[in-house]
Amino acid sequence: MVNKNLFTVKGPILGFEDITKVEITPLDKFFVTMKSVESGAEHKNTSFTLINPYVLRSDYSFDVPTPYQVLLDINDRSDLRVYNMVMLGKTIGESGVNFIAPIVCNVKNNTMAQIVLDPKDYVEYSQAEKISNFLS
Repeated sequence: MVNKNLFTVKGPILGFEDITKVEITPLDKFFVTMKSVESGAEHKNTSFTLINPYVLRSDYSFDVPTPYQVLLDINDRSDLRVYNMVMLGKTIGESGVNFIAPIVCNVKNNTMAQIVLDPKDYVEYSQAEKISNFLS
């Protein structure tokens, strides 16, 4: 049986370039955890909190660059999920979201990559936007 939550990292996670496999587990309709499943001791317990960006900004949009489309084998039938890294603060509202480097997952082939968007092309996104900016 294939683990639907297990993804091969095709494009590196910034600062964690040697992680090659992760498990992505939903926590609720907003958040997921992404945990390294490496056997080596260095990243054995490395985990990240991610958020579905569309719950904060319905207008979140970017083009997946062609090299990443090839890397993840993205086509018209691909089932993609997009997440953004969360930098946890004392409260959810104080926590920051990195909109400039989304995690793109192709669920059809269980591959993922972190894509760093060019800030000149995406001036509306930044590395650490507070969640409270999007709560009404």
